[in-house]
Amino acid sequence: MLAKDLISDIVPALQTSDTGQKALNWMEVFRVSHLPIVNNKEFLGLISDTDIYDLNMADEPIGNHKLSLFSPFVYADQHIYEVIEIIARLKLTAVPVLDRQKNYMGMITNHDLVQYFANLTAVKNPGAILVLELHQNDYSLSRIAQIVESNDAKILSLYIQPHEDSTKMDLILKINRVDISSIINTFERYDYMVKASFMENQELDSFYANRFDEFMMYLNI
Repeated sequence: MLAKDLISDIVPALQTSDTGQKALNWMEVFRVSHLPIVNNKEFLGLISDTDIYDLNMADEPIGNHKLSLFSPFVYADQHIYEVIEIIARLKLTAVPVLDRQKNYMGMITNHDLVQYFANLTAVKNPGAILVLELHQNDYSLSRIAQIVESNDAKILSLYIQPHEDSTKMDLILKINRVDISSIINTFERYDYMVKASFMENQELDSFYANRFDEFMMYLNI
């Protein structure tokens, strides 16, 4: 998926004639702390709620102030992983999207990314989560898939989380069955370390929330 595929059709851009208060109101409504300032299709920069408060400009047009605007952006044809990386690294709540001629096309918010991540990890599909801990040299996707499929199940999604300063990693599997007891038993029989499993809806909701935070932090390293 490319950046252009996640452009929000709801969150508007600011113009220099808009007041700081209008910007703050929009930020509250759309639950972001950053908004782009655009002149026609020209991207002028990104303004934050902190900028507005620091300059005490709530009742004046944004264009009345000489702003040293922060200007991060992504191109429309960049991969969504690059969007996640820049948002995590710069701690943004939204990032503008430009075409290769530097024309403003729209913006992507954290909410858009959360929805994408939910689809990527098959959150909406029924099933359970299994976390294996293993050495990186022991990782074999074909072997792991064979174990899961030998129990009449399928892997819906998976991702790897390396351990810091270690050759070990966590392998997180989303499996298309709610009861994965037999799968766990098979992994243990083949000497895999089963670190955790989540089979109840409440556990899964908590797991996904925590893992998304860890995923964003990992990209920020």
